[in-house]
Amino acid sequence: MKSHHSNRRVYSQSGFILLNITMRSWGGGGVDIANLTCAGKRKDLHETHRLAVSESIRTLDDRSSFPGDSHMRAVDFETQYTELIVIKDGSWVDWDQFLNNESLYAEVVEEWIEDRCVRIWDEQLFKTPGGINPSNTALVIGKAGIGKTTIVQKIMFDWARGSHYQRFAFVFLFKFRDFNFLDDGKEPRMSLNELIVSHYKYLGHGRLGEILQQPNSLLFILDGLNDYKHILNLYHWPLCSDPNDDVPLSILFTSLVRMTLLKGCSVLITSTPTALHSLGYSVNLGAVILGFVPEKRLTYFKKMLGDENLGVQAMRYVEQNAVLYSMSFNPSYCWIICAVLKSHFTTPEKEREPAPKTVTELFVMFLHNILTSHREEAKDQRTILIKLGKMAYYGVDKGIHIFSEKQEMSAFGLQPYLSSPFLSAFLHKEGTLKHTTYTFICPKLQEVVAACSFYLDPSGDIEELLVRLNSCNNDRFNVLTLFLVGLTRPSISETLEGILGEFDKKTAVQILEWVKKKALDKPYYICSRKNGLQMYHWFYETQNEKFTKDLMWKELIFLIEDTLSALDCAIINQWTTHDFFILQLCVNHVLVCICLLNILTFFSAHLDSLDSCRLTSGCCAGLSLALAAPHSQMTCLSVSHNKLDDSGVRLLCEGLRSKNCKLEDLKLESCGLTSTCCAAISLAVSAEHSRLTNLSLDYNHLGDSGMHLLCEGLKNKNCKLTYLRFPFNELNLFFPCLIVSQVYSSSLEKSPAFFDMKPLSKSGHPHSLVVLIHNWL
Repeated sequence: MKSHHSNRRVYSQSGFILLNITMRSWGGGGVDIANLTCAGKRKDLHETHRLAVSESIRTLDDRSSFPGDSHMRAVDFETQYTELIVIKDGSWVDWDQFLNNESLYAEVVEEWIEDRCVRIWDEQLFKTPGGINPSNTALVIGKAGIGKTTIVQKIMFDWARGSHYQRFAFVFLFKFRDFNFLDDGKEPRMSLNELIVSHYKYLGHGRLGEILQQPNSLLFILDGLNDYKHILNLYHWPLCSDPNDDVPLSILFTSLVRMTLLKGCSVLITSTPTALHSLGYSVNLGAVILGFVPEKRLTYFKKMLGDENLGVQAMRYVEQNAVLYSMSFNPSYCWIICAVLKSHFTTPEKEREPAPKTVTELFVMFLHNILTSHREEAKDQRTILIKLGKMAYYGVDKGIHIFSEKQEMSAFGLQPYLSSPFLSAFLHKEGTLKHTTYTFICPKLQEVVAACSFYLDPSGDIEELLVRLNSCNNDRFNVLTLFLVGLTRPSISETLEGILGEFDKKTAVQILEWVKKKALDKPYYICSRKNGLQMYHWFYETQNEKFTKDLMWKELIFLIEDTLSALDCAIINQWTTHDFFILQLCVNHVLVCICLLNILTFFSAHLDSLDSCRLTSGCCAGLSLALAAPHSQMTCLSVSHNKLDDSGVRLLCEGLRSKNCKLEDLKLESCGLTSTCCAAISLAVSAEHSRLTNLSLDYNHLGDSGMHLLCEGLKNKNCKLTYLRFPFNELNLFFPCLIVSQVYSSSLEKSPAFFDMKPLSKSGHPHSLVVLIHNWL
């Protein structure tokens, strides 16, 4: 051990802080023995606590082993960890509404918030730049399965090994779920001393008082606020200030956050967005977990699959499937995808079944892997799965995802199977203060097992459930319904029937009749996301083209007022090849991804508007490919009031020059364009196969030089423009005449052309000047 001078900390070789000894003169010189003795005790307790935390991290359930693959290499916390997003100005965002759309791409989410937020790592939570968090309280939010607990585990792991958070001598982790089964449903009461000792028994017998005397060196982590069945209101008053006060836990935790108890300590809370409303108080830092960014996903795939080439192959397949790709930003779903694709790609090619395309296919293949792996050791798999499914459905109905061994596991007859490895493949076991609890390893796994139970056990009364679905006004059954519909597909049920026995065909018929009735009873011509898009998600899961075509409306207009996700686009795209399908998007604020651009290629009518859709130059390459696709039918496109910039329009023009492009009307108003892009536009309008007749470039800064370049294209014999709208107010007064002169003199046989030059007066009111060249001259 290396000693330092007065007032300096002492470090071990492993890098973690052992103690802080103050050396001072006393009498003829020497050491304050009392203080040194206290410091020595703290050192021993610190070392004991560090080792205990290290051991608890090592004994965590290892999710890196796939069903039937015990040789799967472990994935470290650095790979599992997902970055945090912190609001720059400390203001609040409606994360509840924002994160509820599961199908949003993480990179689209980042684009949406890039102006207000910054990406950080977990060790920056309490030391963010610019004084974002002057207090010692941090809040991390994210949807279920996104990685909140993984971040907590990483913090504990990094602290124990001495790499981060070393300003804290002690880090204490408490999970809200542990307190739900105490005191027969009433909110538990205890003091802070009792709380800590109940989780860390080696700190009992009077050892804790000395630690609590230095609150600045303490970090309390409160994980899973959304799991707590009691209300934690941070405006609650009165609060406590004594670690020995016996109070309800909500008051105890609030006192830590509000710093009436252990002033100077640090507190980290994790939660889903839905639980934030109960806080009633804004903490200084809001960090959100968005999930894996694309490069992180590839690293995860390579490590999880244990082979770099296999990881690249699997990731390439996921990128080509919008359904899987939209799920892969979530670590828990990413793990499921890796498990299924590892099994698929390591199977000899001649023996492979098709790779998963729908959500139901993915989870049924995962179920099949579990069933196959445990076939010998669990002879009564069907019985276990029915019982497990009934408990899963009970949880979906009641909003429960944590199941008590003494309550739900017992009530649904699962206690005899608690030691079964087959059951362990579905559930994570965790010991709490007085109870043992179980959770499904992935949120959607609970839903698909619940759906399977209705096919395995006809007594589950599917008719009653369908009646409930008709009257349900919230979204709690959405995922369950998706799986119920997906399991009607014969090839899906056959995958499991080889092991579990026959699925009830009557259940499948009843579900499809229910879908048909909902579609025909309400022939929507204007569909909101809640009804129309949801139905198209059901159609996609069936992969039944005849069934879908029989129910489709001849004209469908979607009024999307919030968000059209990439997954929505891909699913609509499944059916847009039919002549009778017309899609019109009337949007105000939409995040549009490349998958939407694939849809555009099939439309023979106008795409009414992609104006003000937060598009950037990043989407223009995809749009260009869509316009140049062999089956492209787009004739009208408006992308005005988006930040496409010159670079984006140059990419767009590559598609316009394609012989496959059938676009006739293009609006690029207020897109941030300058003279830099005019050469590309000129080449596009003069391309041999160009069909463009109407072009609007208003509210851009093209200037005289840009219009000179544009005229080169207008003079070309291939140019078919008959209407051109551009910003007249930025041009030389005589420029309209110059345009007319150059264009007219280039070819007397050119089609009539309208030039709409729209100047802005000083008052800001537009005035139009229309020139009919052919008649004027």
